[in-house]
Amino acid sequence: MQPKKTLEAASALIPELERIFHAQLARRADIERGLEELGIELGKATSHLRVEPADGAEVRRKKQALTRQISQYTEAWNELEALGGVLKDPRRGLVDFYGEVEGELVWLCWRLGEGSITHYHKLSEGFSSRKAIGADARKKLVN
Repeated sequence: MQPKKTLEAASALIPELERIFHAQLARRADIERGLEELGIELGKATSHLRVEPADGAEVRRKKQALTRQISQYTEAWNELEALGGVLKDPRRGLVDFYGEVEGELVWLCWRLGEGSITHYHKLSEGFSSRKAIGADARKKLVN
């Protein structure tokens, strides 16, 4: 479990979170483009990237490149986790941080494009159950 973050500490990470997400979205787009190109090369979509004996040189190169790209994409999320974030949805840009409201452990919830952390939800709930951080809760979250 990641350590709890204050609202201030989690909010201070937003520029870095945005940088990470934009880089990851670009990586993901490159991977999807590469998979599409590979599918065209093979004449069908592929569900694996194992190099097969029958693969030509270009197909082998594309599969190996895609395998490296996917590995880099996966490993890059560690940077977010090192900041104390928990990736919830890479496509929607959702990250949660452990926080505390009125003595209860909660998720401080951030979505790509939001300029600050303005919501939280219980650990057992998801994004659709998030609640606005009102003035009273904000005072309690800012340590």
